[in-house]
Amino acid sequence: MRAKCLNLYDPNHLIYIYDRINCRIQVFTFEGNLVTSFGQDILSKPFGIVVTDHFIFVTDWKLHALFKFSDFKVTRAGSRGEEERELSIIASYIVVLDRSPNCVHFYTRSGQLFNSCISQKKYGSTTDSCCFCFDPAGNILITYFSWYNIKIISPSGQLIHRIDGIQMEKEQLLSDRYRCFSIWEYVHYIYSWSTNILVRLIYCMFRLSINRTFSSLHRCGRFLNTSPLLSSYVPLSRFDKDIFIDYQQLKNNIQTVQDRLDRPLTLSEKILYGHLDKVGTQEIVRGESYLHLRPDRVAMQDATAQMAMLQFISSGLDRVAVPSTIHCDHLIEAQTGGEADLQRAQVTNKEVYDFLATSSAKYGVGFWRPGSGIIHQICLENYAYPGLLLIGTDSHTPNGGGLGGLCIGVGGADAVDVMAGLPWEIKCPRIIGVHLNGILSGWVSPKDVILKVAEKLTVSGGTGAIIEYYGPGIHSISCTGMATICNMGAEIGATTSVFPFNYHMRQYLIATGRRQIADLADEYFDCLVGDESAKYDKVIDINLSELEPMLNGPFTPDRANPISQIGKTARENGWPTDISVALIGSCTNSSYEDMGRSASVARQALAKGVKAQSQFTITPGSEQIRATIERDGISQPLRDIGGMVLANACGPCIGQWKRHDKKIGEKNTIVTSYNRNFTGRNDANPATHAFVASPEIVTALALAGTLDFNPLTDELASPAGEKFKLDPPSGDRLPKRGFDPGQDTYQEPPKQGTSIDVHVDPASERLQLLEPFDRWNGEDIENALVLIKVQGKCTTDHISAAGPWLKYRGHLNNISNNLLITATNAENKEMNKIKNQLTGEYGPVPATARYYKAQNKPWVVVGENNYGEGSSREHAALEPRHLGGVAVITKSFARIHETNLKKQGLLPLTFSEESDYDKVKSDDKVSLLGLSGLSPGKHVTCVLNHSDGSSDEIELIHTMNTAQIEWFKAGSALNFMSLTLHK
Repeated sequence: MRAKCLNLYDPNHLIYIYDRINCRIQVFTFEGNLVTSFGQDILSKPFGIVVTDHFIFVTDWKLHALFKFSDFKVTRAGSRGEEERELSIIASYIVVLDRSPNCVHFYTRSGQLFNSCISQKKYGSTTDSCCFCFDPAGNILITYFSWYNIKIISPSGQLIHRIDGIQMEKEQLLSDRYRCFSIWEYVHYIYSWSTNILVRLIYCMFRLSINRTFSSLHRCGRFLNTSPLLSSYVPLSRFDKDIFIDYQQLKNNIQTVQDRLDRPLTLSEKILYGHLDKVGTQEIVRGESYLHLRPDRVAMQDATAQMAMLQFISSGLDRVAVPSTIHCDHLIEAQTGGEADLQRAQVTNKEVYDFLATSSAKYGVGFWRPGSGIIHQICLENYAYPGLLLIGTDSHTPNGGGLGGLCIGVGGADAVDVMAGLPWEIKCPRIIGVHLNGILSGWVSPKDVILKVAEKLTVSGGTGAIIEYYGPGIHSISCTGMATICNMGAEIGATTSVFPFNYHMRQYLIATGRRQIADLADEYFDCLVGDESAKYDKVIDINLSELEPMLNGPFTPDRANPISQIGKTARENGWPTDISVALIGSCTNSSYEDMGRSASVARQALAKGVKAQSQFTITPGSEQIRATIERDGISQPLRDIGGMVLANACGPCIGQWKRHDKKIGEKNTIVTSYNRNFTGRNDANPATHAFVASPEIVTALALAGTLDFNPLTDELASPAGEKFKLDPPSGDRLPKRGFDPGQDTYQEPPKQGTSIDVHVDPASERLQLLEPFDRWNGEDIENALVLIKVQGKCTTDHISAAGPWLKYRGHLNNISNNLLITATNAENKEMNKIKNQLTGEYGPVPATARYYKAQNKPWVVVGENNYGEGSSREHAALEPRHLGGVAVITKSFARIHETNLKKQGLLPLTFSEESDYDKVKSDDKVSLLGLSGLSPGKHVTCVLNHSDGSSDEIELIHTMNTAQIEWFKAGSALNFMSLTLHK
């Protein structure tokens, strides 16, 4: 019996065992369960195997055979030499090493021979002990152990590199050579490194991954061409050529922490603790201590960057201290299509774009102009890398976890701290492990993984925790698929999400022009994966093979509906089953793979003359994605079924959608590949029922026009009446021809920007320079009015709506007119209608807050669980502070919003007993006592003075540490920072 590992290109990632005694191949799952046996009727001595999208290609000693995936039956067999042995697969062809007559054969993925090369006379006998693999460009690397040399051959048979006279301990390599057959098992890197050659053999046998370095191999021959030079001086990105990735410091810090804690570390801990400001003395207790970290970079989108840059200007500093970027993606409204919408946005938002461009240039920030794409896709393509610690002023910043980085959403004030050169503070997160088994196949996609996790953890289950994925199942998920999963971790309240460094990440780095980073990451592999025996605070097991496509919603992303049940569930609940609009794209699902799989569904429909029965829109994630799918013919079939390609921007996902087909209040259903489906999120219509799913499922549902369609089992009808069923979607994970960058949309900041003028018109309705908030007066808060007692879900969309309000993100006074306008008032169950306690009249929330402020009456907001979930927008904290609020009292908070409240000098307080929420009346006057003695862990006494003359005394909890209490006393974190910097 002979074992062979899973092959990298196997869509099902099964394990294949060669049984030479019984002349057959056995197929097992990762868990060791036998799937099937095949080949016994044709094979005499199976030797090699690769798996393509639809076929299994097997070599025997004297023949090759092609088996179908579906039933493992042979479809073609033929003699191809006397001893076909080792073989592997590149993106477009299969390569077989034939020992007699000493050739390398090239086959198509369907098993057709199209080229043979390498004769015995030219390159030496292939009967020598040897093994081979491929470099990222598709060249063949053959190691001849008897001849002590390595040859690198192009697919056309041309000798590219030749290294002769290598001295090595042959028996060491020969003992392992029968494990070295596919690129998955044997990755062979050659570096020109002084006078030495480093040959690194990496192979995987079942679940075991072993790294072995042979440092005794000396170069005695001569390279015929220059190979990649391994260097520790690798830039952070192509835009940061003078700032380098410091994996060695990361490694040193990890070792220091491991010595201190004396335990294995998860990947999340390695990256977090590896970025500690004071690694030797920082207290580290999960869920308790506050960490002070040094992030590698900052990313901001245009809606939140306005306030962040206004705050940075207030700090009085000349230039940002860490690499930072601004991305113009939120302010482009979807109306008629990509180019027209982009041009309209450039006119409408000219004042804001000019402010962001000039302030970026002045303070040393990279600026991505409108049309460049969505911040998270741009970061994945250019800035994310394994081991990175990035903070971004958008809640879906965790997208970068798909490339092995810890990327965390924050408010603008946090970004300002880091840009000012201060350590960034965060409570040490708990770590939730998600163990993935099985394989993704058929209609199931990475989106379904996170939709299942959301069902298990709910919208608050990840609060205060990092979600770390691991297990054999990760190997069936592409890099961009992992990014999708990490992106939507925001919907379960997670601090961030992350996957360990793996082959798919390496390939994505190479495909996006960052091979140096991939090579360097290989050298520090142990720093970029979790320790084998690391402990998690909680573990969730998910078998990918058992997943079903999901549609989550409506109104909340954790309400999971399997595709097989959604129609029935919709009818039972009275949800509209007709789909008015289907929308694919967004930062969550707009990769090359996403678009390709959706296009494969569209092509099947077009072949039968079927077009979308719903309105259909497509949003490319970046200019690079747009240009590449246009070049490769992927966008055309999506258009041909009736799709409209929108601008490379957030668009309807963030509520930037001028919708004409439905009136506000008109009940309807939409399906999207987006991330959020809160009430009115996409189109400002509270009657719109929004469901989130994978792009391929959304495309299939667009063709049917109804929720009552399951593409796994149901049929569509052609105009001629022909019934047909859609095949599962397919698509390349990365473009075979490489990415097309499209138009250059990046503005590099000058080396010196002090002479640049940043002008804000005092009469502007879009921008407003900030005035510092007042310091705390040192007294208790007495008889503060209850502005509103909120009932039910209250996201940051409820607190500070997006959509048409995005245009005021740079003007605090104007945007404050949207404060809590979609929150439900517990008193009358209505939105934006509250009682003014001073006049007795009912009116809008913002107007009432302004009235209280004008009368010098402080006020508080009372809420329920997970208050402030969703977006990272700090306007949800700035607005109540600006309009006179002093505290927010809830059952619990979402992480980012609680931090943002602290940053703006508001008191975020929670009931020590959740039932105390019921004691609060909408017309209460609230006193918060003992504030002069406010300290970490000490409760705040609250007296509720009711209108009938009675009162209740309750205890409130806060999570502020000593520094955060100083923010409160100073009036805001920005005030405190200014005091600190200018001492």
